[in-house]
Amino acid sequence: MKYNTGKINQIAQKLAEVVKEAIEEEGQEQVLIGDVELAMREGLRQIGQQALACFLEAADEGVETEIPCACGGTLHYQRRRPATIWSVFGKVVYRRAYYAGCTCGKGVAPVDRRYGIEPGKVTSGLAHLLALSGIFKAFDDGRKWLKEFLLFEVSENTVRAETQKLGELQRQADEQLVKETQDEASLQRREQGQVPAPDILYGSLDAAKVRIEPRDEQEKAAENRENWRDLKAGCWYEGEIVSPRQQSTRQKNKAQRAGTVLRAKNKRYFCDIDQADQFGKLLWATACAVGADRARLLVFICDGAVWIWNLIAHYFPNAIQILDWYHAEDRLKRIAAEAFSNLTERQAWLAVVTEDLWQGNVEAVIAACQKLAKISTLAKQSLTYYSDNIERMRYAQFRAAGYLIGSGVIESGCKQIVTQRLKLPGAQWELDGAILTAKARAAWLSGNWQNLVSARSQLPLAV
Repeated sequence: MKYNTGKINQIAQKLAEVVKEAIEEEGQEQVLIGDVELAMREGLRQIGQQALACFLEAADEGVETEIPCACGGTLHYQRRRPATIWSVFGKVVYRRAYYAGCTCGKGVAPVDRRYGIEPGKVTSGLAHLLALSGIFKAFDDGRKWLKEFLLFEVSENTVRAETQKLGELQRQADEQLVKETQDEASLQRREQGQVPAPDILYGSLDAAKVRIEPRDEQEKAAENRENWRDLKAGCWYEGEIVSPRQQSTRQKNKAQRAGTVLRAKNKRYFCDIDQADQFGKLLWATACAVGADRARLLVFICDGAVWIWNLIAHYFPNAIQILDWYHAEDRLKRIAAEAFSNLTERQAWLAVVTEDLWQGNVEAVIAACQKLAKISTLAKQSLTYYSDNIERMRYAQFRAAGYLIGSGVIESGCKQIVTQRLKLPGAQWELDGAILTAKARAAWLSGNWQNLVSARSQLPLAV
């Protein structure tokens, strides 16, 4: 929006006068710039509060005797009825024309409908800020944090409700996507309006534990009340080469060994707490949304979880499968630590077997583990791990083809969704709350936040 500079200057001069008078009335001996800033912020908040009420009342000047009702009947003017909303400026009370008297029994205030207002509730502008704090901080901490910015208090429950409302919108979008990708007519329409597909598209899946509070009385009475559930997460992304001047110290060290350094871009996360077969439907739906079924090459980089590879084999049988390099390498480090008490021997063994793994010579890695099987339980257990994933560990071939070989993007996603939000100190979740908060957080990480905010602003219109 463009504003009249002259009028803005007039308002600014008036505000400066008001703040000066307020400070003088305080009678402080010394006034610092921080005091002036805070006074101006509070003045602006109160001005915004009054201005918003004036704006809404002025927008409702043309009162009519009758207006049509959505049901097809007729609504009759009643009176200018007061309404309260909570906005970014705090509590706002305004009066507007209210119509009722239709046989359907419903009433309406046209100004509320025009601006997407739900009386007694939070405005979409404030809801955006509340939800944003809710995906980054514990709800009570978010409430305290917001007070420093908004200069008024909101309740913990309000922060929770608005955060999870955006999560619910994301869940509805996910469910709609799943529905469309299982409907033949929707799939045909999609084929007709295709957008360009990526050349090489990557996918990664993982899971992280979330503690869910028991709600059933029998569960509450149980000796072990903790109920840990897997939050399954996935990410679709593309890869790009990191130029030497953009490389971090870690990436430069990596470049000395790998030659080319790649990183993920255009990351789109999705998540849920559900059984693997149900999560598979979301996996397929999001795949269709990003054009995974039309990409020239589809590459999955994941850890060794069986449920993950089962889903990939079911939905994407032709995809290239890569076991995350760092998981495979770390297992060798743990085997070496268990098998060798002598540091020199440990380092010597590890150097050889890691190089074999790096070159994709998994058979040599298996042979090396076989020799340690009698003295290392982990080495014995790892024989199956490396044997089952042998074709997913041809790292030299994958690097030569220019593929990423690490699943750090989904590791980071799980950390940001679960560790940095759902596992904050003192966090207690009901199942639905955990799912909705996670989905809202995933939308933020995917760059889809503004779509949820826009959908949230339309909610009252759909009621």
